[in-house]
Amino acid sequence: MKIIELALLATGGLAGTFLRYRITESPILFGALQANVLIVNIVGSFILGLFFVISQQWNLDGRYALLIAVGFCGSLTTMSSFALETDGLLNNKQFSLAATNILANVGLSIGATLAGKTLMSVIVKGGLS
Repeated sequence: MKIIELALLATGGLAGTFLRYRITESPILFGALQANVLIVNIVGSFILGLFFVISQQWNLDGRYALLIAVGFCGSLTTMSSFALETDGLLNNKQFSLAATNILANVGLSIGATLAGKTLMSVIVKGGLS
């Protein structure tokens, strides 16, 4: 790995880590579900969807993927925290809340990726008409 690639990866990672910290430092509740991890996963998935279309449309250099996809989105989103939160809900016998957490994180993250791809595809093709 070249120094510029390492710098891009680290820069993206620093920015994503900072945003994740800011989003997760105060509890955000949707009903009984603490949604901080859900929010970072949705935001990161949406950004990744946007980036996917941009990178394909303009044949971006792979180094941009290090900055945005791997560095920024990789440090922003979190499967491990999602898994730990779900495990805690299961251990506390909050089965319906655990199921809601699983469905929300997976379903909304996939939906956000598709929304990001769709939005950027519309923008790339000339905007909304």
